[in-house]
Amino acid sequence: MRTAVAQFEIEHLGFLDPAGDLLGELPADIGSLEQIKRGYRLMVLTRLFDTRAVNLQRTGQMGTFPSSLGQEAVTVGFSLAMQDDDRFLPSYREHGAQLCRGVTLLEQLLYWGGDERGSDFQGPRKDFPLSVPIATQCLHATGIATAIKLRGEQQAVVVCCGDGATSKGDFYEAINVAGVWNLPVLFVVTNNHWAISVPRSAQSKAETLAQKAIAAGIDSLQVDGNDLLAMEYASRQALERARAGGGPFLIEALTYRMGDHTTADDARRYRDDEEVSKYWQQDPIPRIKAYLVAHAGWSKDDEEALQNDCKQQLEQAVKDYLATEPQPPEAMFDYLYANLPEAYATQRQQVIDKASTNPNGADHE
Repeated sequence: MRTAVAQFEIEHLGFLDPAGDLLGELPADIGSLEQIKRGYRLMVLTRLFDTRAVNLQRTGQMGTFPSSLGQEAVTVGFSLAMQDDDRFLPSYREHGAQLCRGVTLLEQLLYWGGDERGSDFQGPRKDFPLSVPIATQCLHATGIATAIKLRGEQQAVVVCCGDGATSKGDFYEAINVAGVWNLPVLFVVTNNHWAISVPRSAQSKAETLAQKAIAAGIDSLQVDGNDLLAMEYASRQALERARAGGGPFLIEALTYRMGDHTTADDARRYRDDEEVSKYWQQDPIPRIKAYLVAHAGWSKDDEEALQNDCKQQLEQAVKDYLATEPQPPEAMFDYLYANLPEAYATQRQQVIDKASTNPNGADHE
């Protein structure tokens, strides 16, 4: 005889429709209008940064770059909910979150320009650098969360990964140990519908990605990732609970990757314009702008001032980036170990010697 031993359901959270109108009454403890204005500014700056970075890559002035076009509310939303002493472990598309956490535009440009100094950001010193390998950062996050718990610190960890990463063993191992050890970590799964050229439908048969947390004994929620209010609110609730000892949480943020996977990709090969056009109607930036116009008196003058300020800030960062002196060739050895092994030290000296005897061949354009 069969009897039910457990039942589950996944809830979806959203406060704004695509036009920026409220779907219902907001919670009493929703983020303040000043905080939402800050979030909007960061979203605008992130999009301008994206456009400029792609142009720099196309003109050979920067390396391969992954655009976050269309995903700005996800990254800015959860980062607004973080405290300064929380720890952040990004994947590689969280430009807005890094800006919110204090990583500068110049530092981000340096990183994507291939300069290791871009990972030596001076703001959030305990945040981790970008992770290009898929899902490995999830395991790193559980390690940090374990240390925080053992020390009795009132901090939380936020780690980001994409929908494709939830098919990796690293992800499953991370949520499993986070559940067993009741770790203070928030997993943010950015479901942008595509893992490079593999659609969400071909990645997993699960109806939602949020439900993957059930097997690990972790509470989860599906959130409209194009709704800044919902992302900030859900993340803040999860992080406050984690800091108080309530354990891990998983948010599946529904959004869409408007652009190519990276500048080395051409998404037109595997998806049609009709699909992309549909999601442009859910663009998170005009959505939150419409909310501010209706509820915070956001004016045309406010918008022009914001756009001009962001553009000036970005252009100064680009000017500083292009004027940054490149590191010498031997710098490739200088970020590997605290104490360089003898074998590498020998190779490093050989590079220095070669550069000194052949300076014209040692440039690193």
